Amino acid sequence: MLACDAQRRDGRTLLHSNAVSIALPILMLPVPTQRYSCHGCGNCCRDFTVQLRDADLAKLREQKWEDKLGMPVTTEFRGTTYLRQREDGACVFLMDDGLCRIHKEYGFEEKPIACQMFPFVLVPDDVRTHVGISFACQSVRENKGSELRTHLREVDRMSRAVPETRVATYSAMLADSLSAKEQELDTLKQVLDHFLAREDVVLRDRFDGLAWLVANLGRAKLAEVRSTRFRELVTLLASALPGELEHLPLEPALPKQMRLLRQAVYARLEDVQVNSAKSKGRLKTVLTQLFASRAFTRGKGRVPPVARGILEGCDFAAISAVSTLSESPDRDAIDQLLSRYARATIQGNRAWGAGYYGWPAVRGLQALALNLACTAWTARALAAARGRTHASLDDVRDALGRIDRHAGRAPWLGSVGERMRLEFFRLDDGLRRITRESI
Repeated sequence: MLACDAQRRDGRTLLHSNAVSIALPILMLPVPTQRYSCHGCGNCCRDFTVQLRDADLAKLREQKWEDKLGMPVTTEFRGTTYLRQREDGACVFLMDDGLCRIHKEYGFEEKPIACQMFPFVLVPDDVRTHVGISFACQSVRENKGSELRTHLREVDRMSRAVPETRVATYSAMLADSLSAKEQELDTLKQVLDHFLAREDVVLRDRFDGLAWLVANLGRAKLAEVRSTRFRELVTLLASALPGELEHLPLEPALPKQMRLLRQAVYARLEDVQVNSAKSKGRLKTVLTQLFASRAFTRGKGRVPPVARGILEGCDFAAISAVSTLSESPDRDAIDQLLSRYARATIQGNRAWGAGYYGWPAVRGLQALALNLACTAWTARALAAARGRTHASLDDVRDALGRIDRHAGRAPWLGSVGERMRLEFFRLDDGLRRITRESI
């Protein structure tokens, strides 16, 4: 690890290495409405598999946990080492009071680096490291705690244990086979953030507008509209919202579009636990996933078990009977939550480049629009499972936590199949139709 000293400059930490290479400066998430502090709910310790680095394994050995607990504290699965989990999926170090035993006995900095870092996400590009934040964290979704800038020094410390997050990566692409020129991605961020923050735009128009805008960018010949002209194009598109939507009425989503939406939801909810996969074996695990995916595609009968049974007892017909989020009594609070999520995802560079499977910005923004539609569908499903006909703020919070936990992390969401799904949604106003169907 490189020895470094830090300077604070305009909200950033600039690290100067004593070695030849210089670590990228850190840019904290510039969304002033987002706050976070850990409140010790322990949900991340009950619901995540923690991949371990060599330094983590060395610490665990030094702490002699196997002698103290009388059992292994790690497990191997498909060539990767993870923290061991109990049968219910909880980490072996989670105590009854919801706190971590490693933290209690040795301190915060002695936990595995993935545990320390959560919910912060470090995304390098060619000039800086952006600090994003995961909405899989309950405190993030509830917007509880301190201003994000107060965490900058700690994030800097943690990033040194993950040096690849402070090394310049490739420049992000604007669209397929089209590199972004200087300031184009910043322009995109600024224009989208301004639109998403507008208080005069209602919930449905806000996210219908986002879907419309990114669909238009996908159709545009961006190679002919660069730099200043690109800024003019994006600004013009955003300035037409939400009024333009009134002149572009939509028919209901097509059956195939809804089938693909349910498939996308399943891909985001499916969460195979290491214990379960090892006990079932590869073949049985794959067959279970296949049958569940087909059930979501059909959209009839009972919803198969997903995400630790959060939709247990629900059927697809009941989900269709739940009203859209715009008709929820909590629609204003839901609007604030989803707007904050979309803004944080874009401003934290979690929508493209190293933050989202190396995808170009336009395709990554289309994936963000799809993730929002999946969140809305899942919230309605949770409302149905809980016996309600309207989705509440808690339903949307829980749904968003499930959808965002895999974003940028699960390999299958960056696969060719996922790209083909997005290509289909570009046809016949697919993104707009599925958005308005649930939001």
